[in-house]
Amino acid sequence: MAKTNKLSARKKDERVAAYIFTIPAIALLVAFLVVPMIYTVYYSVFKYQVMRPNDITFIGLNNYTKLFKDAEFWKALRNTFYFTIIVVPVQCVLALALALLVSKRFKGVSVFRTMYFSPQLTSMVVISVLWTVLYNSNPNTGLINSILVGFGLQPINFLTNAKTAMNAIIFMSAWQGAGYQMMIFLAGLQGIPKEQYEASSVDGANKWQQFWNITIPNLKGTIKYVIMITMIQAMKLFTQPYVMTQGGPKNATKTMVYYIYTQGFQKGNFGYACSVAAVFFVIVVAMSLILQKITNAD
Repeated sequence: MAKTNKLSARKKDERVAAYIFTIPAIALLVAFLVVPMIYTVYYSVFKYQVMRPNDITFIGLNNYTKLFKDAEFWKALRNTFYFTIIVVPVQCVLALALALLVSKRFKGVSVFRTMYFSPQLTSMVVISVLWTVLYNSNPNTGLINSILVGFGLQPINFLTNAKTAMNAIIFMSAWQGAGYQMMIFLAGLQGIPKEQYEASSVDGANKWQQFWNITIPNLKGTIKYVIMITMIQAMKLFTQPYVMTQGGPKNATKTMVYYIYTQGFQKGNFGYACSVAAVFFVIVVAMSLILQKITNAD
C-alpha cells in the first residue's frame, strides 16, 4: 500500500513539474499569438489610423465589405495562391531529390550537404538582394542575362516584366528553401531499415521500384509534414517581393502579407489592414485543414 502511494505521489510530482515547464511556452504563445489575434479582430471593426491613435471610429463590418470589393485584395490573393501552388511541389520535389542524392555514403558527402543547406543560413534579405543583381536586365550587370547574351539570346526582364516577375521569385524561393526540407527528408531516409532494400534487391526490384514501393511509403509522414510547413511558409511570402520588386510590376508580385503591410504601415489604414489579416488567417487555416484532410486520405 505504501509503495502504491509513493508511486502515485511520484507521478503527481512529475505532472506538476511538466506543467511548470510548459508555463513559459504557453505564456509566450498567448503573448505573441493569441493576444495579437484578439487585437487584430478587435481593430478590424474600427476605422483607425496609426498616425492618429486617438481618432478611432467604430464602423462595424465596413472594412470587410470594402476588402471583398477591393480589386487589389483579390490580386494579392491570386498572387499568393499562384506562388503557393507552384513553389510547394517544386520545392518539395527538389528537396527530396537532394536528400536522395546526399543520403548515399561517399567521400565528401558532408560538403554537398553543407552546400545545399547553406542558403538557409543566410538572411532572406541578403539572398533577395543577391538575386536582384543576378536577375538584372542589364547584361553588363546581371549575371544570368550576361550568360544568355553570351549564347546569342536576348536578355530577359526578369523582375520588371509582369509575366516573369513572380516566376523569377518562385525559382529563387525554391532554391533557397529546399535545403531545409532536404534535411528533414534526409532524417526520414536514414530511418528506413536497410533490410527492406536488401530484401527487395534479392527479389529483383530495381532502384525505381524500390523508390515507389519502399522509400515513398516509409516517408509518407515526413512528406505530409514537409508539404504542410512549406505551404504555410509560402502563404507568408513577403521579404522577396518587398526587396526585389516592391510588389510590382503592376502588382504582379504583391502578396497578401505585402498588401497587409502596405495598408497598415505605408498608408496607415490600420483597421482595414487588420480586417485583411483576419480574413487571411481564416484562409490559411482553411487551406491547412483541407490539405491535412487530403494528405490523410487513404
